[in-house]
Amino acid sequence: MLRTILILIITLIVLPLVAITMDQPLDGPYLKALQDILKVTLGVALGCFLLSEITGNYSQVDKLWSIMPIGYAWFFTWRSGMEPRLILMAVLVTIWGLRLTYNFHRRGGYSWKFWAGEEDYRWAELRKMPLFSKKWRFTLFNLFFISLYQHHLILLFTLPILVAWQGADTPIGWLDYVAAVLMLAFIWMETVADNQHYHFQTEKYRQIEAGERRSEEYADGFLQSGLWACFRHPNYTAEQAIWLSFFLFSVAASGRWLNWSLAGALLLLLLFRGSADFSEKISSSKYPAYSGYQKRVGRFLPKIF
Repeated sequence: MLRTILILIITLIVLPLVAITMDQPLDGPYLKALQDILKVTLGVALGCFLLSEITGNYSQVDKLWSIMPIGYAWFFTWRSGMEPRLILMAVLVTIWGLRLTYNFHRRGGYSWKFWAGEEDYRWAELRKMPLFSKKWRFTLFNLFFISLYQHHLILLFTLPILVAWQGADTPIGWLDYVAAVLMLAFIWMETVADNQHYHFQTEKYRQIEAGERRSEEYADGFLQSGLWACFRHPNYTAEQAIWLSFFLFSVAASGRWLNWSLAGALLLLLLFRGSADFSEKISSSKYPAYSGYQKRVGRFLPKIF
């Protein structure tokens, strides 16, 4: 676990720096806008760290995961002078963010006390690990990974909009339309997956509280139908695909299929791989049938054979 965390943090620092030095440099208004937003990101990250340490609820970043990209997208759009391509990108990010925020809300993630709300169960599981037996270790993990790393990653995977601003002279073309259609399709996929999971969990706990005899997948304890019969994590698959699709706007504007803003989407892939590993370790320990599910169904892509 510690090794994975260190790899992610080092990669977050090294990959964007290498990519940006090998690509078209940022200067003028683009660099100034990035410097301004980095100050905001750092301030919000430190605020989340302090709030989580004071309250003991380590899901402060989770509450902002779907909100910050909306602010970032519209900030760059405003600084660009409301360029048409950036408006399109910001609208799509807003659709994504509002939907994800609603899903987090209905699962109890928000409260009128903004620092409260349901904490992601994985943070509690992490705190039980021998690595974090001493409080100061988890405090450092909270500072460098939960707060600083994740907040800067959120900014990084929205930065294709900055490259799109650099290429604002390029008219909107077919690749922009492809990117928009793909984003909407994967947002729909994520919506379906989240709805299926939400309704399954709601019914499962209703049966448990009512003392009813559970059958089939309710007895197994985890969802295995709908999109979840094709992927073990269809919501993760869609989320990763959304930001890879978002990156295509930067390609359409710059003409460069490999540009530095791809770093954010690549780091997101690494994060979801680690998150899926940890989630499945917990599921395997809770549900005896889960190992069979892992053999039958692919993680992020369907198993063909």
